[in-house]
Formats: sequence, structure tokens, C-alpha cells
Amino acid sequence: MRGGRTSAPSDAVGHPRAGDGRDQQFEVFVADAGPYLLRVALLLCGDRAHAEDLVQATFERTYRSWERARIADPRAYARKVLVNLRIDRWRTTRQELLLTDTLPEHATPGHADAVNDRNEVVRVLAELPAAQRRVVVLRHLLDLTEAQTAAELGVSVGTVKSHNARALARLRTLLGEGRS
Repeated sequence: MRGGRTSAPSDAVGHPRAGDGRDQQFEVFVADAGPYLLRVALLLCGDRAHAEDLVQATFERTYRSWERARIADPRAYARKVLVNLRIDRWRTTRQELLLTDTLPEHATPGHADAVNDRNEVVRVLAELPAAQRRVVVLRHLLDLTEAQTAAELGVSVGTVKSHNARALARLRTLLGEGRS
């Protein structure tokens, strides 16, 4: 097609085929993993602008290591890059998470209760210490095991367990107060 742009060929599940060029493979990956990584980034930082910057930096680093990333699991590789970038920012800035009163996505009228519940969970997550919030997001929202969470964060499994227990107790308290 002259002057037009075609999408990269991929298999039935949207993964790039082996013969595709590096850039085409990466474009397919970005289109597939972008929304997922943005959701993770929003949960980790709570601010859409910072989340978008974090995803952009993640894609940049993943592209630089694309040969290594695509061999294993590109989505898991990018998620680990994203989490590490966010941890680096937490370490350097030491700023607490600030959430706005607006939702990160536009709510649809038929799902108002679900959106309100999700927004409430995001707000109470913001009240947790950063280490506990990271554990809760990785364990319960990304459904990683304790061992995977420990590996992602570079801490022991025992630390993951204690942060998780304390965070869940605090979340129960905070969510219970909001409903009374």
C-alpha cells in the first residue's frame, strides 16, 4: 500500500512472528502491552501524567534490550522494568502518593458503583506506606506469588508476607471506616 501504514504481521494471539523486523515486533508489543502497563503504572503512582511518563521510560528501556526481552516474556520483562523504574523514583524523591479526586478513566453511567468502589480502593491504597503498597499491587492486583513479588522487589519472602499482612489489615480498617 503506497503512502499508507500497515500493521505488523502477527500470529493469532498478537505476538510477533519470528521473521518480523525488530521495530515491527516492538510495535506489536507496544500496542498489546501498553494498556496493561499503563494500568499497572496508574496503580503504582496514582497520577496519569506520571504513569504515562513511567510507561514511556519502560518502553524505551525495553526497546534497548528487546532481543533479550522478546526471548523470554516481553510483558513480564517490561513489567519488571516498570516496577524498578518506579522504585527508583520512590527512592530518589521519597514523596508520598497524592491522588486527585478525579478517576483515571472516564466512568460509564451503568458502572458507577463499580467505579466508585475501585476509586475508593485506589484512595486507600494511597494511604499505605510505599513498600506495603508495592506488595499489595504486585500480589493482589497483578496476581504474583510471594516468591515472584519478593524477586520483583528484591526483598525476602518473609518481608513480602509481613508487608502484605500489615497492608491488608490497614486496608480492612480504612475500607471499614469509609463504609460506616
